[in-house]
Amino acid sequence: MKALRIHGMRDVRVDTVDDPTIQDERDAIIRVTSTAICGSDLHIYNGSIPQPRPMTLGHEFMGIVEEVGKGVSNLKRGDRVVVPFPIACGHCLFCNHELPGHCENSNPEHYGPEGGLLTEKGGALFGYTDLYGGYDGGQAEYARVPYADFGPRKVPDNLTDEQVLFLTDIFPTGYSGIDWANVKGGEIVAIFGSGPVGIMAAKSAWLRGASRVIIVDTQQYRLDLAKKAANAEGILWEDHQQVVDAIRSMSGGYGAHVCVEAVGFEPDRSLLDRAKAVVNLEKGSDKVLLACMSAVRRGGFVSVLGVYSSPFDNFPIHQFFDKGIIMQGGQAPAHKHIDKLLQHVANGDVRLDDIISHRLPLSQAPHGYDIFRHKKDNCTKVVLTPGA
Repeated sequence: MKALRIHGMRDVRVDTVDDPTIQDERDAIIRVTSTAICGSDLHIYNGSIPQPRPMTLGHEFMGIVEEVGKGVSNLKRGDRVVVPFPIACGHCLFCNHELPGHCENSNPEHYGPEGGLLTEKGGALFGYTDLYGGYDGGQAEYARVPYADFGPRKVPDNLTDEQVLFLTDIFPTGYSGIDWANVKGGEIVAIFGSGPVGIMAAKSAWLRGASRVIIVDTQQYRLDLAKKAANAEGILWEDHQQVVDAIRSMSGGYGAHVCVEAVGFEPDRSLLDRAKAVVNLEKGSDKVLLACMSAVRRGGFVSVLGVYSSPFDNFPIHQFFDKGIIMQGGQAPAHKHIDKLLQHVANGDVRLDDIISHRLPLSQAPHGYDIFRHKKDNCTKVVLTPGA
C-alpha cells in the first residue's frame, strides 16, 4: 500500500509499504477514506519531537472496516468508522476514569508515571513517534487499529467524511479546552491560536453558552476564517502587552474568564525570541502560554491544548499563585466526548468542514505538509484522500 512516512527533519515521502495485518484479537484493519494533517504532525515534521526510524504519520483518519480480530464483536467488514486519536485499551485504571491518553497498556515500552522528556511517557497515539507507542498512523491507504472494540465509532450513512473527520482529534481537543474550564454559560473565552484546534475551541465555547469569544493570531487570514466559521472576534498579535491590553479592555478590565492556549511550543517567533531560546537551552517558546496567564482574570482558567515537549526557564509560578489561576492541559480525552460531539454534528448544531482549505490526494501529502508549515496559499487545514 501507499503510506506517508517521516524519514528525517522535513523529509516526508509517500512510500510503498506492507499492508497492515491483524496482530491481536482486538485489532481491526481500516481502509482509510479520509485523513488529515494536524498541527501536531508538524512537530515531528520539524524535528522538534524526534523520530529516528521511518514511520507512517497521521492520527486523524476514518474509513471502512476491512477485517476484524476474533475479539471484536461490535464491528464488521463494511462498517464506516471514525477513529479517536489516542490508542486506549478501555479497561485500565485511567481508561476507566475517561483518561484514554494515559492508558497503561497501549505504550508498554515507554509508559510510566514520571512524564519525562524521553522516558515514562503517556499512552499511545497513532503515528506519533516511538515514544508514544510506535504505531503507524492513518496517512495511508490502510491502517491497523488496536483495541478496535473500544475506539472506533460507527458513522451514520447520511453524514459525509468531511462532516465527521475532525471528530478524530481537533473537535474533541477544542471541546476539551472548554470542558476543562467548566464553561456553563455567560463566560468570556479568549483563544490563542486561530488554527484548526483554536477554531474548534471557539465553536465549542458557543456550544457551551459563552457570551463572547475572542481569538488571537499572527495571521489575518486565519482570523478572517475564525470570524466566518466560528463568529469569533479577532485580535491580530503584535506583541504580548498589546494583546493582553486588548483582552482586558474587552472584558471590563478583568481579563477573560477562560484563556485557551491552542498554539504550543512552536509559535511564530522573532529573532530575539529564538536567541533567548538558544541561550536558555530551550526548545521553542512558552510566549503564548505566558500571554494566556496575563490575559486571564484572577481566579480564571487556562486550558493548554498546544503541545509542550520540554521545560522552560523563568516560568511565572508567582503569577500563577498570586492570580489563583486554574490550569489544565494534555492530550484530549477524545473517547470521552466523541459520542456527544457526533450527535451535535448529526443534529446540525455545529459544522466542522468549513475550516478545510486544501483537499489533496495522498500522493501530494509532502506538498500539503509544506504549505501547512509555511502557511502558504492561506492554508488552514489539509485533508488527504488515499487512492485518489
